[in-house]
Amino acid sequence: MTTGEMERIVLVRHIVGAPTPDDFRVERLPIPELAEGQFLAKNHFVSCDPGTRSRLSPGASYAPPLAPGAPVDGFSVGEVIASRHERFAVGDRVALTGWATHVVSNGRGYAVKLPDLDVPESLWIGLLGVPGMTAWFGLKRVAALKPGERVLVTSAAGPVGATAGQLARLWGASEVVGIAGGAEKCAWLKDIGFTHALDYKAADFETAFAAVAAAGFDVMFDNVGNAMIDRALPHMKLRGRIVVSGQVADYNTPNDLVPGLRNTREFIGQRLRMEGMVVFDDLPGFAAAQAELAELICSGAVQYREEVFDGLASLPDAFCGLFTGASFGRRVVRV
Repeated sequence: MTTGEMERIVLVRHIVGAPTPDDFRVERLPIPELAEGQFLAKNHFVSCDPGTRSRLSPGASYAPPLAPGAPVDGFSVGEVIASRHERFAVGDRVALTGWATHVVSNGRGYAVKLPDLDVPESLWIGLLGVPGMTAWFGLKRVAALKPGERVLVTSAAGPVGATAGQLARLWGASEVVGIAGGAEKCAWLKDIGFTHALDYKAADFETAFAAVAAAGFDVMFDNVGNAMIDRALPHMKLRGRIVVSGQVADYNTPNDLVPGLRNTREFIGQRLRMEGMVVFDDLPGFAAAQAELAELICSGAVQYREEVFDGLASLPDAFCGLFTGASFGRRVVRV
């Protein structure tokens, strides 16, 4: 028998333009009784993901849009506290979805029992969750990165970009160029092994980009959107690959105002390949990749930054800050 109340964040209305905290509300409701085949988890941490934005407007994305009044289903990590499910026992640590203090699950969808790795729990919705796995499989599967290749990473100080850049160097890239916003972020990128770090906010950005782009790029790992891809296309090497991981600059822009790609002739002359990715295509490989990445994190070979907010009610503010340039590192909320 389960008793008590839970809180969750719901979408107030479909969002046009940049999200604001008023687009969300905290809803309190009783914890439901568990049916056979369900379990109840108490969340410890909940994530802020830019990709969540694509489901908060009425247009379809790679996942169906949320309806107004629906709970927001960002990623979470916690512990099973009651169970009527044969595979999930009380005390199991789990990764789930739900901007909520508690989650009732039937074990289907994204419901993963976590292995006993010696890492901070919040990393299961960070480098060992969707951001880290996006970087890992984006380079390995989509880009098929080879030693000696030159790599460009956009939004490079974010959790996906920073992880991708570090993995690229560890896996033999000759140079890794990162683009980020602000001198502090660029200094950190140099500290963690990026060969070049360019500040897109700087007055001399175009000149600096032209200088490092002159040698060309074999791989572009893009988290920003069409304008940045179009800028890089003329500098891609023969048989270069572009990984479309995210579009943080375009999520809040109406479709008819999203910049287009003009330099498409480069695809022909340079035999380029551009491919989007949804990391859950690689779910069967998560466990092995997470174990390897955990070792790299524990050894200090891969570093990360984390911004921790306290309380479920802080989630809307933390999420909206992803689109203002205020974030620096993986944003998580301690429930």
